[in-house]
Amino acid sequence: MTEPSDADSFPIDERVLRYLEASHTPYELVAIDPDYADTAQFCEHYGYSLDRSLNCILVTSKSGERQLAACLVQATRRLDVNHTVRRLMGVRRLSFASADETIERTGMTPGGVTPFALPPDIPIYIDAPITELETAILGGGGRTTKIIVSAGALEHLPNARVIAGLSLVPDR
Repeated sequence: MTEPSDADSFPIDERVLRYLEASHTPYELVAIDPDYADTAQFCEHYGYSLDRSLNCILVTSKSGERQLAACLVQATRRLDVNHTVRRLMGVRRLSFASADETIERTGMTPGGVTPFALPPDIPIYIDAPITELETAILGGGGRTTKIIVSAGALEHLPNARVIAGLSLVPDR
C-alpha cells in the first residue's frame, strides 16, 4: 500500500490510483466534469443511481483533542452525526470538516473525498447497508474522477469498521 512518505510526491488523484493498484483493489475510473462532482449533480448528469453512490463525509471534533473521521453513507441516506458518530468518536461536540481542513488533512478536494489513500490516523466508518451493494461509486480524491469498486472492497480498508445505524433515512 502507498506509504505516507508518498503523500506529497504525487497529486491526490495519482496517489489514490497508486493506492488502489498497490492494494490490488479492482476498480473502474470514471472521468467527470468537475462542475458535476457533487453527488446529486453527478448522478443526475451521468445517470448513476443515488443508491449505489456513496458520500465520504469527514467529521471533526469541536472540543478536546482534534479528531477526524471519514464516514461512508449512501447518497440516499443522512449521516447520524449527533448520535452515532459522536458516540463512535467519544466526543461531546463535532461538526463537518471545513473545506480547508479537508484539503489540509487529506489532500483531497470536497466533492471528491474518498476513503482510499486517507492518512492512516483517520478511522473510516462504513454504514452497514453499503455492504449489501454489489458495487459502489465514490470520489476519486479530486473533482475530476469517480471510482467504481466492489462494495465489499471497502471493508478491507485499513482502519475501516462497518457500523449499523451510521445513517438515517431522510424524511421525504
